[in-house]
Amino acid sequence: MSAAPDVVFSGTKPVEPRHRIDAAALDGWMGANVAGYAGPLTLRQFKGGQSNPTYRLETPGRAYVLRRKPFGPLLPSAHAVEREFRLIGALHGTGFPVPRADALCEDAGVIGAVFYVMEAVEGAVHWDAGLPGLAPAARRAVYEAMIGTLARLHGIDHAAVGLSDYGRPGNYFARQVERWTKQYRAAEGERLEAAERLIAWLPRSVPEQDRVSIVHGDYRLDNMIFSPDRGRVAAVLDWELSTLGDPLADFSYLLMHWVLPADGRSALGGLDLAALGIPTRAEAAALYCRGTGRDRLPDLDWYFAYNLFRLVGILQGIAGRMKAGTAASDHAAAMAARVPRLAEAAWSFAVKAGA
Repeated sequence: MSAAPDVVFSGTKPVEPRHRIDAAALDGWMGANVAGYAGPLTLRQFKGGQSNPTYRLETPGRAYVLRRKPFGPLLPSAHAVEREFRLIGALHGTGFPVPRADALCEDAGVIGAVFYVMEAVEGAVHWDAGLPGLAPAARRAVYEAMIGTLARLHGIDHAAVGLSDYGRPGNYFARQVERWTKQYRAAEGERLEAAERLIAWLPRSVPEQDRVSIVHGDYRLDNMIFSPDRGRVAAVLDWELSTLGDPLADFSYLLMHWVLPADGRSALGGLDLAALGIPTRAEAAALYCRGTGRDRLPDLDWYFAYNLFRLVGILQGIAGRMKAGTAASDHAAAMAARVPRLAEAAWSFAVKAGA
């Protein structure tokens, strides 16, 4: 029997040998660049995640979090921690729930990679979408807070907070299909016919875009910290894929978790949502529409096909880093093994959308 996801992914562990960084060099840099910093410094590595290695930094008076680029060769445009730092700095000034951005180091010579330091936000991270151990009312509060926070993000005036140039102009999905096709090709392993069909069909069928907002890019339950009473989102994390684009990219990605079969992680399909207290897919859509002033949502099958194809591209990148020895998680192999099944699922949604 495999361990529960909160056991596998929650908390920290000793820093793995392949992810060790020079603590003395980091201590000196923080003393010169982080206001109020005072050592001594101890480092632990977070268990969850495998894209940008992330560390908890403890000092006698305060805790911090460090996110860095992976060591070794990287795919084009991947692991842009500089963008993350810029974005959370802009959002923090609006009161949106993100950690305080403390300092960015673009000199890879300090610890071997570009990195940034932010505050450590305390609270609960939920790795199982079914929220075992919570009462139905608490589960509903978590989901309402998650959906409401996404609606709030999509309502932020990105130009007013200095992010008018944070994404390229034009149709977001057209750019993203091109991007993830390139990422897929850059890390391609065995030929997958479903992926080839998607690569041919998605660019020809891109929907029109009528809104532009900040897009998180990986908005899901385990990428946020909830307040101890779970009534609000204390911090949204992992902004590596953020840009300006179509807000339906974020919401359809989130809603996809209602569609996919429950897996003990982020998917909900097949669970008795009423008994659990979790909003249904229709209720989740209504909450989002109410929060964003939409009358309705379009048919989402194209969006589900796109999101699953994008996930295929992401996991192919993880597989490539795993082969190169730079993937940051012991679970990278299992994730990479999901690629063929996800490509088939993506194509099944494409067929529903008229492919």
